[in-house]
Amino acid sequence: MTNLYPKVVLENDYNKEFPDIDDACHKIHKACKGWGTDEGGLIKVLGTKSPAERYYINRRYPELYDGQDLDDLIQKECGEGDFGFALRLLAMTSDDAEVKILRECTRKLGTEEQGVYQILCGRSNADIDLLKKTWYRTYETDLGTMLASELGGDFERLIFNCLQGIEEEYDEEVHTMEKAEEDAAQFYEAGQGAWGTDEKGLFRILCAAPAEHLAHINTAYVDKYGYALSKALEKELNGTTQEAALFHLNMKLKPYATIAAEIKLACAGFGTNEFQLTSHIIRYHQVIEAANDAHKKMYEKGIADRIKSELRGDYEKLLVTIVEHASKWEFDK
Repeated sequence: MTNLYPKVVLENDYNKEFPDIDDACHKIHKACKGWGTDEGGLIKVLGTKSPAERYYINRRYPELYDGQDLDDLIQKECGEGDFGFALRLLAMTSDDAEVKILRECTRKLGTEEQGVYQILCGRSNADIDLLKKTWYRTYETDLGTMLASELGGDFERLIFNCLQGIEEEYDEEVHTMEKAEEDAAQFYEAGQGAWGTDEKGLFRILCAAPAEHLAHINTAYVDKYGYALSKALEKELNGTTQEAALFHLNMKLKPYATIAAEIKLACAGFGTNEFQLTSHIIRYHQVIEAANDAHKKMYEKGIADRIKSELRGDYEKLLVTIVEHASKWEFDK
């Protein structure tokens, strides 16, 4: 599975020079200095930087300006609306931003389960490990303990399989087509071939199989049983558990198309789900260029065009800037 966190975030690598970071910090300070905030200036800085550059800006800003926390500054200057929330996420490191989003999904009356599974399902072991550590560092509680108090049933079981970070490293000598056929048979026996569904068996295969091997399992399943793993999950699961399992599967088999579809879904229906749209654009910042290419193939228009048709004002300008500048990053490609 592709890492959604850049290498410098995963390695916490703040011990090398990174070009133009001081200049970016000075521009942020200037945009927030004095009466009123230069929102356009903040968009030009934070909206154009890669996730790796955002990491360095977040670390460097308090060093230059007397310990001033960048998130606190942006919150003070831009408020709690959609634009302010998006800027705050951009001012954070990628892992801190996801922890903030996850907290928003679980702090309200009733957990936003869609937001939870979109963060935790289909992730690399490295991403999951850092996410758990960042949650603990931020809130001094165990992420699993918190989720256990919020979730239940098969959905909780799937989420905890994802939290364990059990995906195997792909090895051609181990993950052969013969093993794929064996795993496809086990998947069938846990689902369609059983009297009652063995959810634990389904989740174990989904979470342990590396993406390349899961694709082979899917091929073997189609060849032997006549339909794909996604169809099997639709038959065996229901509700949020089904949605989460399908999302996990698709993030492994076709991640960029899945991200593109989620962005479209956030804009579907009567009114845009601004929280989901903001979360998607910034959570998937590291791979947004590839997701944009998939979006163009699937819907014959780019993500920026979709945003322009849904939003207005500085909020629109910020999200469009993020997408349009992803192809121009000089670092962390």
